[in-house]
Amino acid sequence: MSVNLTGKLSDLALDSNQVSSQRQLAIAVSANPAFDGNNAPLNLCLVLDHSGSMGGQPLETVKLAACDLVDQMYPQDRISVIGFDHKAHVVVENQPVDRIESIKAKIKSLKASGGTCIDDGIKLGLQESSKGKDGTVSQIFVLTDGENEHGDNERCFQFSRLATEYNMTLHSLGFGDSWNQDVLEHIADAGGGAMAYIPTPAAAGEEFQKLLKRVQAIGLTNAHLILQLAPHVRLAELKPIAQVAPDTIELPYQTEGNAIIVRLGDLMTDVERVVLFNLYISPASYISEYPANSKIPILTAQVRFDIPSLAKINSLSSPVDISAELVKGFMPQVDPKVQNYLLALAKYRQTQLAEQKLQQGDRSGAVTMLQSAAKTALQMGDRNASTILQNNATRLQEGTTLSESDRKKTRIASKTVLQPPPNP
Repeated sequence: MSVNLTGKLSDLALDSNQVSSQRQLAIAVSANPAFDGNNAPLNLCLVLDHSGSMGGQPLETVKLAACDLVDQMYPQDRISVIGFDHKAHVVVENQPVDRIESIKAKIKSLKASGGTCIDDGIKLGLQESSKGKDGTVSQIFVLTDGENEHGDNERCFQFSRLATEYNMTLHSLGFGDSWNQDVLEHIADAGGGAMAYIPTPAAAGEEFQKLLKRVQAIGLTNAHLILQLAPHVRLAELKPIAQVAPDTIELPYQTEGNAIIVRLGDLMTDVERVVLFNLYISPASYISEYPANSKIPILTAQVRFDIPSLAKINSLSSPVDISAELVKGFMPQVDPKVQNYLLALAKYRQTQLAEQKLQQGDRSGAVTMLQSAAKTALQMGDRNASTILQNNATRLQEGTTLSESDRKKTRIASKTVLQPPPNP
């Protein structure tokens, strides 16, 4: 098991007469499939809300979706299930998926009652997942339909960050329209996972299966991107690093000596993680130091990762060098692929600004930013997101208040490229 690591600058050429030039660098990382075609077993924990508001069809549908998910797992995988209302309890202890009917019977025994305490559910999910984490890919799905009325949101975020320290990934699923998108997005972002929206009970099975397919493709875990910047190259001061695929999120970074370290988390074999860096380069300073060179080094990139199927940690990929060409008579030639990544990030940030303006009571400003985000989505070929964003801008312009469903669709549209619905 190894890593695919490639890098592309927004423009390979640099004007040799410029004191400072800005460039964006897109680094794509994925796992190569194992030689035997097998990834490490999955260690999956389902943390399911069964509070009173989940009563009736919602909970019955979620239980059915969870049972269908168990049917799609392999005997060597592990499963655990936590139920929570205003307190959490173990429904299925961490175990191999070899007694399917017994596991499903316990899931079906869940009854709706009580309030909602998400952090207790996450905490118990971490404890149960830890029992089966050795030699596996540990993933936690947290599903809720409501506000964390009996819990503490900051505690949720702390547990989510803790999950990544123990090489576990936490995904959030919002059911219906009463959950808090800010909280569930923060849980998923802090936990290194994805956020999903289940608008109706009928969509539960599809969203569970999407997430299962994603985590079954994980080949490597605990991946960190390590960058060594060349002299006369620096990161931008404000929001210099963001992931733009498969989900968009601003990424924090750390420094170790002269190295910049960015945590990527899980690496899949079928989907690239693409990270965008905003760089400033000084061609003039480089030329004064190396007047005979026409090629300017930008950085060296390397990935540190774990291979759970081989119980190996802190493996290192081969380093990849990124450089640019110094030219006279510079003419911009923007790389179209990097341009599309820039549009994805712009769509995300424009939508964020729209939400901020709406919260501040600036309806006109929110309309403008949503319209900009819709145009950006259209430019990058994301027609479904463009439609959602433009429709919401129109509703605001007409004086209509956005429904909770509209707001949640907007958040999802901002973070991902929406796939067209399947043909009937």
